[in-house]
Amino acid sequence: MPGYDGRMSQFVVRYFAAATEAAGVEEETFDTASAPTLEALGRVLAERYGEQMARVLRRGSFLVDGVTRSDGAIDGATVDVLPPFAGG
Repeated sequence: MPGYDGRMSQFVVRYFAAATEAAGVEEETFDTASAPTLEALGRVLAERYGEQMARVLRRGSFLVDGVTRSDGAIDGATVDVLPPFAGG
């Protein structure tokens, strides 16, 4: 694969607030083979943690290495799962 240097074979998923509650952990490591895209990661998380996590994912957001993303390949070391936030 052009440009791929092989370093990103795993990434850390960090959960915040309601996402932590749904997952029961603050973070865990995933292999890119099991979740190569944010869409795939969302499916894996919803299957693993059920409806509570699915609700968080429908209304929340992902940050990949600190950048808000909604889709595409996971090309970073850290994915944050953020629930929707209230207030302004």
